[in-house]
Amino acid sequence: MTEASPGRRALVTGGASPIGAAISRRLAAEGHEVLIHAHAGLDRAEALARELRAAGGRASAFAADLTDMPATAAVLEALLEPAPVQILVHNAGTHDDAPLAGMSEMQWRSVVDVSLNGFYAALRPLILPMIGTRWGRIIAISSISGLMGNRGQANYAAAKAGLIGAVKTLSLEYASRGVTANAVAPGIIESPAVAAAMPRERIAQLVPAKRAGRPEEVADLVGFLASDRAGYITGQAIAISGGLG
Repeated sequence: MTEASPGRRALVTGGASPIGAAISRRLAAEGHEVLIHAHAGLDRAEALARELRAAGGRASAFAADLTDMPATAAVLEALLEPAPVQILVHNAGTHDDAPLAGMSEMQWRSVVDVSLNGFYAALRPLILPMIGTRWGRIIAISSISGLMGNRGQANYAAAKAGLIGAVKTLSLEYASRGVTANAVAPGIIESPAVAAAMPRERIAQLVPAKRAGRPEEVADLVGFLASDRAGYITGQAIAISGGLG
């Protein structure tokens, strides 16, 4: 670990995606026990958990459909039996892009359901046990789209902006209990999907830093916000975007 505090239990939703996996690795390296959430990709989450355990960390994987709130609550309540979860990183999300005039109700609801409603589904069972420990870190992975909008992403931008409003409110409600709540807003971050959709030349035109970010750079910020060192930072939305926006 890089700090003196003992390892805590951390839950990462969407924990096997490119950004989620980097966050899971960082938190495991900090000495935390990492609970890696997946929905359809449980095999990837289990493989990541094995990797972290092989490196000497503590990790396990579990599946839950965050759009099914009662089922998610049942899964999380079982996970809480050994001890409270003191770090929640809500990284799970999806996108289904279209201009609003051509966006179906299902496209709108499905994106909001995972990114925004899923935050409530994951946090609600964890929050009271977390408060009881007088120490907690709530970190929502938002997006630069939630700060500045993006053509064809009204659903995604609305959901990601909603996360910012939620953490700002949570910061007011629970700062006196030792619980911080912040949002991290990545810009263009390296992933197979980004590589397929956006050539490097286009990224260089859009981003003042002239490159995409790395998942590990997002994880470094999350790791800091999840640490004792960030105990006086709460209610913030921090862009990590190479100057975009």
